[in-house]
Parts: sequence; structure tokens; C-alpha cells
Amino acid sequence: MSGAFQALGDRFREAREARGLALSDAAEQIRIRSVYLAAIEDENWSAIGAPVYVRGFLRTYARYLRLDPEEAVASFNQTLGSPASGNGDDSGEPTRASRRGRSGSALIWVAATVAVLLIAFVVYNELTMRRGGVTVAQSTPALPASASPEASATSTGASPSPAASPTPAAGPGGANSIALVLSAPSWLRLTVDGNVSMEGTFPAGTSKTFHGKNALVRIGNAGGVEIYVDGKDVGKLGKAGDVVEHAFTL
Repeated sequence: MSGAFQALGDRFREAREARGLALSDAAEQIRIRSVYLAAIEDENWSAIGAPVYVRGFLRTYARYLRLDPEEAVASFNQTLGSPASGNGDDSGEPTRASRRGRSGSALIWVAATVAVLLIAFVVYNELTMRRGGVTVAQSTPALPASASPEASATSTGASPSPAASPTPAAGPGGANSIALVLSAPSWLRLTVDGNVSMEGTFPAGTSKTFHGKNALVRIGNAGGVEIYVDGKDVGKLGKAGDVVEHAFTL
């Protein structure tokens, strides 16, 4: 299995060099930092982070180099399941073998931590959405007594007009806003009206709201980020591990 593990990074390096590209050239084209691209070619997965980030970067880099993204992800997944003791190091890099052996228990710990964070996020999100609905309802100006549906129905005997029915509570943010709610860890960058308002890797449970006229969001784990534009839930822009960029008018 060691040969297959080494071959994954070698395939990326050879494909890039065959096109005469430097790491900085590729990084500028696909907007993934060159340190992460170098980590892929060196199979230094711990430098990237959780497996979900590795899979997202592998797919993006593979498509750019015209490699099979799913085959690359499958090769990476095999390395996660390979026993550390079967790691004959043909490349003369004993540190990689020992690091991968020690990472087995760490991966279990990370998976347990992510599971706890996801459960906490679900509870937090439910409470937040409920509180958000109450706040919107309370902030709606009350109608004068003479214009209220109940008063009209009493004075005229007619049923209240459908147009006077309460407006459903909106989602986070309100008008001219974009809100990001993370259900799983993700790298993302948000640019609002030409200014970078948020960039980095954020944990599950992160919730941010920004106001402006135009927004450009780039997400490293599209399946882990919910987006609300002007208080309306637009859902997720992709699946777990997908790297997606999308522009919005607020």
C-alpha cells in the first residue's frame, strides 16, 4: 500500500511539471495556497487538516491538472484505512511512516470531537433560529387599533383581509445581508462590497452576518455551510468537500 500512497502525490507533481507550472502558478489559478498544494504532492495530509479539507483540495487540484478527481480521493481514502505497521518506506522518509502510525489514534479523537461539535451545533442552531423568529416578530411595528384586522372585523362584520395576515419570521440577517452558518468545519473567504470581511478556517457552530450590496463567497467545504441572503435560506452550495465560489446581490 506504501507505493500507492507515494504514487498519489507523485501523480500530482508529475502532472503539474508536465504542464510547466510552478506551485505558485497553480495556486493563483485555483485559489488554493501553494503550501497546501505542496502538502498534497508530499502526502503531508496533517499540514492540510481534517480529511474533509484534503478531499476538497484533491478534487479541485485534480480537475485543474486534468486528473481523475474521484480516483485521487479514493487513493487518499485507502491511506486512511491502511495499518501503520505495513508502512515500508521506500522513499527514505521514516518520519512520514512514524507520523502516520501515530495519527491513527488522533484521527479517532478528531472524529469523536467533530461528532460532538455537530450535535452541539444542531442544538445551538435550533435555539438560535427560534430566538431569531421571536425577535423578528417582536420588532414588527404594531398596527393602529383602527387598522388592525380584529378591529376591522368587529366594526364591519367582514373577515380580515388576507393581505393583513402576519408575515412569517425571516432567517438570520434581514435585508441587505448575508449570513453564514457552519454545520461542519470549513475554510472560507467572504468579500462584501470589494472588502474581505471573513477569511480562514472556522469550526462547526460559527455563525456570522454581514451587510452590504454585493457579496462573493468561496467555501472549501460547501456541504458544511448554510447561507442566508436577505434573511432567506438559500441552502448549501454543494456537497461535503466541494470547493465552491458564488456571488450574491444583497
